[in-house]
Amino acid sequence: MEIPQAIVIGAGFTGVAVAYDLAQRGMKVTVLERGPLVNGTSGRTHGLLHSGARYAVDDQESAIECIDENLILRKIIPQVIEPNGGLFVALNESDMAYRDAFIQGCADCHISIEELTPRQALALEPNLNPKLITAFKVPDGTFDPLRLAMGFAASANAYGAEFNLFCEVKSFILDGKGNVNGVEYLDRSENKIKELFSDIVVNAAGVWAGEVAAFAGNIDLPIKPTPGVMVAYDQRLCQRVINRLNEPGDGDIIVPQRKMITVGTTSFEADNLDYIPVFADQVQLMYERGCELIPAIKHTKERGAFMASRPLLDSKTKGNSLTRTFKCFDHKETDNVDGLVTITGGKATTMRLMAEKTTDLVCQKLGLQVACQTAEMPILSYRKFHMAHNQEVA
Repeated sequence: MEIPQAIVIGAGFTGVAVAYDLAQRGMKVTVLERGPLVNGTSGRTHGLLHSGARYAVDDQESAIECIDENLILRKIIPQVIEPNGGLFVALNESDMAYRDAFIQGCADCHISIEELTPRQALALEPNLNPKLITAFKVPDGTFDPLRLAMGFAASANAYGAEFNLFCEVKSFILDGKGNVNGVEYLDRSENKIKELFSDIVVNAAGVWAGEVAAFAGNIDLPIKPTPGVMVAYDQRLCQRVINRLNEPGDGDIIVPQRKMITVGTTSFEADNLDYIPVFADQVQLMYERGCELIPAIKHTKERGAFMASRPLLDSKTKGNSLTRTFKCFDHKETDNVDGLVTITGGKATTMRLMAEKTTDLVCQKLGLQVACQTAEMPILSYRKFHMAHNQEVA
């Protein structure tokens, strides 16, 4: 039996995880990425390892996925994770009105929490607003985005997956029935258009997934690209992730990374995904909201403001209420186009699960019966990918 050939479009968190799972189950995998690793949204995250508590009231499916995958990632790739925990902090009566729903939601989603007095919270995080009313400990964490992706890519390499960076897919190769047989792509290192044939193509292009799917015809994915602005400051004013105890909203989180903190995020819509400006009023809003939680931000310097666009699934509502879970589309079922699968939505914390479900679908389509093992197998050091890629280039 010939080894099935799979192409993965995109080398963000989802793409590298899919490549790893496909290769681990015995397929020959080629990843095509138009830029470097984590070129898009994955390279612009604040690095939060979600406990799921943020979604425990209004999006419990996402919350459960997050806490389950949080625990798995801590086990399989601890070298890139800081298991520092987090706090949800109430500052006013509006926050306190959310308290009971938060407690119940976390219980429903098996998320472990502990309520603290203001004195206990300030003992843990002295820079918190001293006017806080209550706080809850949650099992948040942080991760190094590039090293997280490189770890999964290294494990994919170990099973034979090839990563072709700076290779932009321009079109699909279609058969006479409109099914996908491969891709045409621009190899930017040689400035040449090349062809690559496969048994299956997995579209893991994030916010660009809709544009990529449209190469196969009139395919309309329910993706709402939703950018948000984040602002980094040059002092690490907290050791834990600090969340506002309230419904999801702009500027409701502060994430520590190395010697700095990042305040995020806003939520708006954009048409041009390749150029989304960082708006000054949103930077100011992040400053104001951050100062509400940690007043000492007033005495720090802004290190930089940046933007990430999230591929949220459109639930027919706007902004922060869009669902944060993911969906895998078999375009044979949805659009009568065989040979193409799209995975979109989700977040970095659920990247492994997204890859598992996607690879399950691919195996079903190709008639393979190979179980997923990625929840139990340790991920290789991110250094292994760096070394392997340099050797390939040489």
